[in-house]
Formats: sequence, C-alpha cells, structure tokens
Amino acid sequence: RVGYDLGVDLGTTYTAAATWRDARARVVALGACAAEVPSVVYLSPGGEWLVGEPAEERGAVDPDRLGREFKRRMGDQTPILLGGRPQSAAALTGRLLAWVLARVAAAEGGPPDHLILTCPATWGGYKRDVLREAVDIADAEAATGTWPPGAVTVVSEPLATAAHYAAEARVGPGEVVAVYDLGGGTFDAAVMANTGDGHRLLGDAIGIEHLGGIDFDDAVLGHVTAQVAEHLAELDPADPATVAALATLRRACVEAKVTLSGETDVSVPLVLPHHRSDVRLTRAEFETLIRPTLTTTIAALRRALRTAGIDAGDLASIVLAGGSSRIPLVAQMLTDELGR
Repeated sequence: RVGYDLGVDLGTTYTAAATWRDARARVVALGACAAEVPSVVYLSPGGEWLVGEPAEERGAVDPDRLGREFKRRMGDQTPILLGGRPQSAAALTGRLLAWVLARVAAAEGGPPDHLILTCPATWGGYKRDVLREAVDIADAEAATGTWPPGAVTVVSEPLATAAHYAAEARVGPGEVVAVYDLGGGTFDAAVMANTGDGHRLLGDAIGIEHLGGIDFDDAVLGHVTAQVAEHLAELDPADPATVAALATLRRACVEAKVTLSGETDVSVPLVLPHHRSDVRLTRAEFETLIRPTLTTTIAALRRALRTAGIDAGDLASIVLAGGSSRIPLVAQMLTDELGR
C-alpha cells in the first residue's frame, strides 16, 4: 500500500499539486523548472496529447490545436475545437488531471489513496458534478483504478487558502480572516472563521467567474497593439508567420505584466514578419488599465464582509491568494479601502 493523499489545484492558468504522507506535506515538482505547470493541453495531428510546457511550446506555432483557459468553460455545453475536433471543458480538464495523476504516481510508486481538488467558491452542484466527470475521465486515462466512495473530495479555494494560512501563521480559534483570491481566471472573496478544528464560511462567498489575470493580460495586449496598429494592419491573419508572431507577442505581454510587479517600467518586444520594435509600458499605465477591475473585486470583498456581519476592523488579517494578488496595486487598494 502506497499510502498518501494528493491535493491538486487545477487553476485557469497554472496547475499545482502536493502530497500528504506521514503527517507531512510536500509540493510535487510538476514542471521542468517550476513546481507548477501551465494549464494547457495540445492535440497533435497524430492524436497524441501533450500537457504543460511541451503543449505550450507546440501551441505557440500551432494555436488551433492548443486548449487553454478551459476552466472558465466548465459547464458550458459549447464544444472547444482543437484541430477541428470538438472537446468539452470536462474532457480537457480530465486530460490535464490524468497527466498529473500519472506523473505523481510514477514518483510515489502508485496512485494516491485520496484525491483532493479545489474549485471556485461560487461553483454549485452542477459545476462540481462536471468536475467529478473530469475526474472519471482522468481515472480512465491514467488507469489509476476506480476511486472508491469518499476517495475524492472537492473543497472551495478560499477554504483551502484559509486552512493553509492558519497552518502557517497559527490563526487562533475564533479568529476571522478574509480571503481575497485573485487567480488567473476567477476571483473569490470569502470570510472564514477558525473553529478550532477547521474553518467555517461566514455569510456568502462572493465570486466573479470571468475575472482574473487573463483579463490583465488582455489589457496589456490591447495597450501594446494600439501603439502599433498600423503595423498589425499590414499583416495577413491567415499567414502562419503572423499567427506565431501574435502568439509570441501575447506571451511577451504576460511576461511584462509579471515584471511590472517588481519594476516601474518594461519594454515589450514586438517581432513581426516585416517589423521589429519595442513598446514601453510603465507600472502607472498598467495600474490605470486594471484599476477599474480591481475596484470591482474590492466591492465583492465588501459584500462578503456584509453578508458575514463582520467589519474590516474585526479581521485578524486579509489573506491574499492567487498569482494576480501579487500585483502591488492590490495590497495598496485594499489598505486604502479597508484600512488594513
């Protein structure tokens, strides 16, 4: 008996995993250079599935076969076309999860006894059922054997965040924290109370399903393309060189967004078939682009506090989760708006 539990966070943009064995948690190195991997899958012309970094590399030159951001499509009946073949969001999620299960099983000597998955707090019974459908697909793909009753647990992302923070910072029984979870594709705000033997949601979790770092990427891309519109207008959108150049530009915009969390300005390289230049973007310009969206998230956090009957001053802390919460403007606006 292998004897371990596996937790998997299937994020919109990145996926991460950790094991629990002998009362010790260990993050699994899924990527070649990082613990997490991009939440992308690629269907090759020969029918082979690639996941993570290899999928992203192939998809850069053949984007019609790349599936990404499908977490936002969970529960949507409209098929996602990869190379002209229809796929459901559950099927793509299942492929991604199957890859994670196989990779972890190879490292640990067998499949886990218990699988724990996270999901946005706003996902109701229907979307959770779709997630479990993805688990069944992954089970079949990874050949891990049928999960027995009770072997798969789905928990909300704010609950997982609060539990982790309490374990790290020793939040005392009875203390209350607010979770501000701004990920790649979704936003959740929740107020959690430490009961002494776990955490309890106070009031309602407030979520915005289609709001996250992807939207900030789009804002940067829109800003950059507006500066070079005349050069883009000259391109043939059907030309493979154009497709590859635009995919490269988008990746450069994502990297610029990340860089601006530590720098005050960045140059975004533009490499087109017949034109090369750099577009400068300052942190102040970036913050102007995203401030209205962040105002919406803070309003959602205020609603979560109201439904919980909690004042901001009564919180032990506000816990920031999700990659996009690392943007300095997030903490600045929360401090200014809530006095914390």
